[in-house]
Amino acid sequence: MSSRRPSPAPEHLHLDAQLCFALYASSLAMTKLYKPLLAPLGLTYPQYLVMLVLWEADDRTVHELGELLQLDSGTLTPLLKRMEAAGQVSRHRDPADERRVRIRLTPQGRALRRQAQGVPSQVLCQAGIDGSELAALRAQLHALRERLQPHNT
Repeated sequence: MSSRRPSPAPEHLHLDAQLCFALYASSLAMTKLYKPLLAPLGLTYPQYLVMLVLWEADDRTVHELGELLQLDSGTLTPLLKRMEAAGQVSRHRDPADERRVRIRLTPQGRALRRQAQGVPSQVLCQAGIDGSELAALRAQLHALRERLQPHNT
């Protein structure tokens, strides 16, 4: 039996040449950076994203949260149930349409906002990113997402 090594892949097929891997690895690294900052708040990274949306405007439907966070209800519903069990949010049927579930901050969830005030600056500091670099990177990523979205519908 011959153990032939495959011929080397062209350079454009190397892992480090892939934009998708750079984004994926960066996302994992960012999530790991947030973990110890969010632990004292009792939040996971996805829960923190939900809280950010609710701190902007409370009393949203699950559908609205899903659209803003780009999460499906199968992912979002268990996450919201855990947040409700932790006392951070409440879930209620919409009186105008019983099919819709509305999510509201509890007093505990509102209080977390004060505790989370320093998280964004801590992330930037630990990542070594200044304000102008952040603005440029965020703009590039938003533009990339906009270009990719027509391909994901």
